[in-house]
Amino acid sequence: MNLKPRFSFSSAALVLALLLMWPLVGSCQYLRYVKDLNPIMAGTKPVNHAPFDALLKKHVDAQGMVNYRGFLADSSKLSAYLTTVSNTLPNEQWSKNDQLAYWLNAYNAFTIQRVLRGYPVKSIRQLGGDKTLVNTVWDQRFIRLGNDKEKYCLNDLEQRLIRRKFNGEYRVHFALVCAAVSCPKLRNEAYVGSRLSQQLEDQSRDFVNDPAKNKLTPANAPQVSEIFNFYPGDFKKDGNTLAKTLNKYSNGPKVDAEIKPKFITYNWALNEQK
Repeated sequence: MNLKPRFSFSSAALVLALLLMWPLVGSCQYLRYVKDLNPIMAGTKPVNHAPFDALLKKHVDAQGMVNYRGFLADSSKLSAYLTTVSNTLPNEQWSKNDQLAYWLNAYNAFTIQRVLRGYPVKSIRQLGGDKTLVNTVWDQRFIRLGNDKEKYCLNDLEQRLIRRKFNGEYRVHFALVCAAVSCPKLRNEAYVGSRLSQQLEDQSRDFVNDPAKNKLTPANAPQVSEIFNFYPGDFKKDGNTLAKTLNKYSNGPKVDAEIKPKFITYNWALNEQK
């Protein structure tokens, strides 16, 4: 079964799974995902995301598809932006929106950088192994955060940091882009704290109304993105449900309050402009 290495375990279920798999693959790599990650750096000010914004406007089209060859030509500019990101960690003096915008941009920019380092490639999954939480591309530690000697991976950013620190903000799943066709569209502008809520609302509405990702008929059994299957618990917090999420953002048909969704097979082909 092809399961995306962005997982939806509760803490208790994750610990149990780790214990069961311990003899098979070793403990260290799995156990890192049990611990929260929240690196901070005192005295920093919110990052200026303009350099990344310019690259996104230049190399991402209105459909969210990416000109990776163009990004490759501008790789030094992307690297310079990511150096700034690595050297300027957030702290609690930043607004929550500034912090979340920082981590969303960091995840998406580091994902692009990882693709570029293995480009050309037909799918980002080809850049790593097939053991989820062990050796996939999302488990490769190439990300520097501040002065920490330890390197981090994309799963660290999403699973240990974003989903936990911003617990309840399910819209992150419509903004994090893992370089696949079935991912949400890569926004062709950077996230910024001052406009983040509206940007996330735009992303959510765009994703739910994309017929390649969601078909909301019949009302009792809509066909929906596997993202809703990867993270079912994230859409059930604070009285929310999958049906409520779909109906909130749908511009067309509405689904029943009780649904039995069918999940559309994930297309892992690279989100590359043709």
